[in-house]
Amino acid sequence: MRARDFLNQLEHDKIVKTIGHAEHATSAEIRVFISRKEPEDPVAAAQKAFVHLGMHNTREKNGVLIFVAPRVRKFAVIGDAAVHAKCGDEFWKEVAEEISTHFRNGNFTGGILYGITRAGKLLAEHFPRHTGDKNQLPDDIASD
Repeated sequence: MRARDFLNQLEHDKIVKTIGHAEHATSAEIRVFISRKEPEDPVAAAQKAFVHLGMHNTREKNGVLIFVAPRVRKFAVIGDAAVHAKCGDEFWKEVAEEISTHFRNGNFTGGILYGITRAGKLLAEHFPRHTGDKNQLPDDIASD
């Protein structure tokens, strides 16, 4: 599937609103990135996008990226160092399995919304919002 077709199927406003809602309870940052490329390794590609988007520069090292490469039907969910230290591999496997289920059923928006919501709950638990906390990164869907 071409990235443009994939993007056209997504409910952009709903995704952006869900990111804002999830971030309202946490100091963490959540982003969604849709790649037009065909990465062999989605985790490596996600790590590059993570840096490109400046997500490694959050104050508490608590950014989470949902990376989707629709042309090769691959995705990755990665977190910065502090996020990974708090939740470990099992959390990411659980989120990835649920997103995969949504994607296999053609429910791309639903899969992304699940990932955002689930990550937001975990982030709120480990990285609660501070008084005066400001959004450090845009909530829109990024792409290359």
